[in-house]
Amino acid sequence: MNGAETLLQTLLDNDVNVCFANPGTSEMQFVAALDRHPAMRGVLCLFEGVATGAADGYARMAGGPAATLLHLGPGLANGLANLHNARRARTPVVNIVGDHAYTHKDLDSPLESDIDAAAATVSSWVRRPATPADVGPDTAAAVAAALGAGAPDDPDPSRTGTSGAVSTLIVPADLSWSPGTSSSPRHARHALRTVPDSDIDVVAALVTGPEPTALLIDGTGLSESGLLAAARIRKATGTLVFCPTWPARLRRGAGVPSIEPLGYRAEAVGRQLSGIKHLVLVGAREPVTSFAYPGRPGILTPPGMTVHSLVPDAGFDVADALTRLADAVTPDLAVPLPVPDAPPRIPNESLRTENWAQVIGALLPQEAIVVDEAITEGMNTLAPATANSPAHDVLGLVGLAIGQGLPVAVGAAIASPERPVVCLQADGSALYTISALWTQAREALNVTTVILNNRSYAILRAELDRVGAGEVGPAARALLDLSRPDIDFTALATGLGVPATRARSTAELAEQFSAALAAPGPHLIEAMLQSD
Repeated sequence: MNGAETLLQTLLDNDVNVCFANPGTSEMQFVAALDRHPAMRGVLCLFEGVATGAADGYARMAGGPAATLLHLGPGLANGLANLHNARRARTPVVNIVGDHAYTHKDLDSPLESDIDAAAATVSSWVRRPATPADVGPDTAAAVAAALGAGAPDDPDPSRTGTSGAVSTLIVPADLSWSPGTSSSPRHARHALRTVPDSDIDVVAALVTGPEPTALLIDGTGLSESGLLAAARIRKATGTLVFCPTWPARLRRGAGVPSIEPLGYRAEAVGRQLSGIKHLVLVGAREPVTSFAYPGRPGILTPPGMTVHSLVPDAGFDVADALTRLADAVTPDLAVPLPVPDAPPRIPNESLRTENWAQVIGALLPQEAIVVDEAITEGMNTLAPATANSPAHDVLGLVGLAIGQGLPVAVGAAIASPERPVVCLQADGSALYTISALWTQAREALNVTTVILNNRSYAILRAELDRVGAGEVGPAARALLDLSRPDIDFTALATGLGVPATRARSTAELAEQFSAALAAPGPHLIEAMLQSD
């Protein structure tokens, strides 16, 4: 085998069998090897940001990494935004980047760049094999690092046991075509660590004590078992429970205990945490504002609140910690679970921010995967509208780098082909990675995309006021406006091979959404939202 075949076979031997690719000349040996290793599913993406976002969506649902295949430094640069999102979501991704042959690098050819430095901004682990014999072991180490296990020779033991990370393997072209060695054996995934009993006891005393306490839960704590434990704690002690605004993966709907997401705006979080004396982080980061604003603090915890950490990092079993905490404070308590709402009558009225999510919530199918990049249009409406819908999973925009929704839907659909995927997508951010629709069509994925077309970067209109930039004139407004000309998403989708319709009323959206879910393959609905 040459080096590319060694790499590919090592991925397969370590249970990585999907590769989202946008290759170039340096990666052609890998491309050719796909015919000799049919167990690897190669998925062509027309833009590197689609490949990296799809790998993120795949791993969130599959629980293990997919690979990417990117072309040199510029290809990596095109994929960085969604690798950033994967890093923030603690998603395992094996990011493979081709490079010039070692014999070619000193020539400073047009695509030469510092790949290692760029990759380090989003990766917990970066390595380039030095010889053909290193390709197999380094590939296996990349998978282990993505899974949070760390390579056996990894000098940083703090990474051991984390839930997932981006690992980047940089493969020079001459190592791909040179004779390699056999593939490397599987690296065992390290089990998540268990929170000590003494830490559980400390938090149990807090939630049963006299001062108001809240839990902020993330990671596997947002699974069904984790949410059930949190609901038991809440019912027994009155402890409030929250999750981040946009978690990486959240279980929701009928039969699943509900949890309140923190608001996006500081004012909303202030109201939610008012009067709370203790905030316990359970697999979550301390909440901060996404941006700095003049004269306003960046920390969202109010003065006088003490922040505690029950689960210090993602290397611990969050759901287990919550279950043991619930057992400590309320061993036998049962909690009522949400039941499905009766299908509401959907009135025929113009689509607006206030009503589109009601249609989705009423018609959402059982076990849907909801990819949420609705941003402004879904910030205050989507969670309540789907709270009692059939049980489903929500994949959120953890890293806030827009252009995630369409690619994440690609990866989620490939990881879970038996489940319907519903992508709720803001219009402005859809354009960053619109070519993901072509991959959906090529792979015949069951994705229903709803483009929420308000013809603006609506969230930035609000931000312009909040940053205190002064009077807003026509030049500033023009930079946040997506008209002149209006963007025709129906035509764009059709041109990329995805059947598309346009809805202007709730009745039209209901009819088109139901029809899209009933038919195989991808569909797009352009929901035309009326402004106030």
